[in-house]
Amino acid sequence: MRIQKTDTRERKWKYLKEATGESTVSGALDAAADYYLKMCGDTTAQPNGCVPKLIQHANQKGSLTAAEIVKILDTDELPLEYQSTWTIGE
Repeated sequence: MRIQKTDTRERKWKYLKEATGESTVSGALDAAADYYLKMCGDTTAQPNGCVPKLIQHANQKGSLTAAEIVKILDTDELPLEYQSTWTIGE
């Protein structure tokens, strides 16, 4: 399969390689496709998506904490971590 190169696509591929940490365009495209499928869901490859799950939980609870959101959206392709700190006074 061949994909026609355009200036816009080459820039996107460059930025995608940078964002995913992949050294090849094919690796970056695979990581992006995997991430999209996991987020979207409703496919044979990934029946349950993270975004629908997030919306469902928010609808049930009324609101979610940042920690709860991170727990739902964390994937191998884009690992998420939440840390919270607070102080009183100086």
